Amino acid sequence: MTMEEFRREFVLESTSQNRVENRFVEAKEGFSKNRIAAAVVGFSNAGGGVILIGVRDDGSVPGARLTGEKEKRLHEAVGNLHDPGRYEIREIQVGDTSVVVVSVWPREESVAQTSDGRLLARRAASNQVLVGRELRDLMAQRSLRHFERTPTEITAPEADSELLTGLAAAWGWGRERVDERLRERGFATSSDRLTVAGVLYLLPEPQQALGKAFVELFRYRDDGSDYDHREEIVGPLPTQVQRTTEIVMKEIGFDLLVAGLFRHELSRLPEKVVREAVANAVAHRSYEIKGAPVRVEIRPDRVVVGSPGGLPEPVTIENMREQNAARNQAVIAALRRFGLAEDAGRGVDVMEDEMAANLLRPPEFFEPEDRGSLTVTLWLGATVTDEERSWILELEQQGELKPKDRLLLVVAARGERLTNARAREILGVDALAARGVLQRLRDAGLLVQEGERGGAAYRISGDLDRRHGHLSLAEIDDLVLAMAEETPVTNALLRERTGLSRPQALAVLARLVASGRLERRGERRGTRYVRARTE
Repeated sequence: MTMEEFRREFVLESTSQNRVENRFVEAKEGFSKNRIAAAVVGFSNAGGGVILIGVRDDGSVPGARLTGEKEKRLHEAVGNLHDPGRYEIREIQVGDTSVVVVSVWPREESVAQTSDGRLLARRAASNQVLVGRELRDLMAQRSLRHFERTPTEITAPEADSELLTGLAAAWGWGRERVDERLRERGFATSSDRLTVAGVLYLLPEPQQALGKAFVELFRYRDDGSDYDHREEIVGPLPTQVQRTTEIVMKEIGFDLLVAGLFRHELSRLPEKVVREAVANAVAHRSYEIKGAPVRVEIRPDRVVVGSPGGLPEPVTIENMREQNAARNQAVIAALRRFGLAEDAGRGVDVMEDEMAANLLRPPEFFEPEDRGSLTVTLWLGATVTDEERSWILELEQQGELKPKDRLLLVVAARGERLTNARAREILGVDALAARGVLQRLRDAGLLVQEGERGGAAYRISGDLDRRHGHLSLAEIDDLVLAMAEETPVTNALLRERTGLSRPQALAVLARLVASGRLERRGERRGTRYVRARTE
């Protein structure tokens, strides 16, 4: 944009003091963490605003670039604050120079504070410390209400004894004073009423008290709106997470790959990723929205997990790897105690890292403009071919690879020469770490170095073999016929033994029936397949 457009968009009009800052605009020439943090708190506790980095108080624009290190510095500045509002970092072009824009939204509830506990609010062109009446008024306006701690009509003595024992064991509580522990952790009130969080863990059927507090699972044959299977996964939250994960893993099946002398049942999605997606959905959903469950869709090429309620402040799609916040703190803390969710701030990292390590597409998160829901899509398609996956598996059998080596070697095997810069791009690490990985793979005989120091590049070693691959259709047919010699084959049994998806298994069985090698008997769920009689 031009300088004139820039000034118009951000309302940069000099005052009598020759300053362009106002209630909604803060100008910063550099990346001072303390000053930027103060502005974020001030805007969060007022009407929001923008911080323009690379702009002087008088409106002149020396400019600033958003390097990776500078962006990390900004995220750290916000990360050290208490309950900041949502924010977004971007770089814009103004004439021949660049300006970094940090947009800050006001908090809808609670208040933001600096790392040392100061509560600031934007007043005119400055961030002022609130005391006395101003502080009381803001606290009253922004009083935080954790819905998970809302008391229900269920009394603590009505809690299921087995579920209570399980929750106590997960937290490591002794047998004494369990009632006090429930109150301390937000599962019960001082009047011995179970809270929303308590109902989710201590009743066999939480949905009877909380509406659609369950997971609704749909299976589709294609991208259409007609599903061929629907199931409600009810029960306390640990049961919902475990059962949903089991169903999804069973439905999507696995790839049966051959690497050398070994056969591998390779999951189409890492179980840890599926479990984390489901755990995040049930833990971070809004239980105030009683008419909507967590929704899981299983389609031929993807699994979609959707939950009512958007991301809690200050988390956005763009900064979710750098920031974390919990809508339901007691709920997610208990899931972690059960070993069903990752530590705070690790969930998205684990999902993305696990997908990358398994050569799968990264998870895709989506939040609509009204922030009424959040969905994550887990794609089943790999970023590499079956032959490449098989080749990588054989190398791992020899104990030569670490998870992050996989994609690096695949890229090299495709004929690309790997420079330090390219390795950094693939691995998401700094120059020193990239050099260490490249040299380790060179020393293991997997890569060959060409050139020295800054001009060094690496290519795949000519000694590596990539001849092993996926089971052919003929091999699958032989496997099914061998199974039919032992017992009648069902669609479910075939999927269990081969890892085929439901449509794939049906296609194999139909092909063998059409060719006269299998006979179909029974209908619908009673359908089974036996070896065809020969004359």
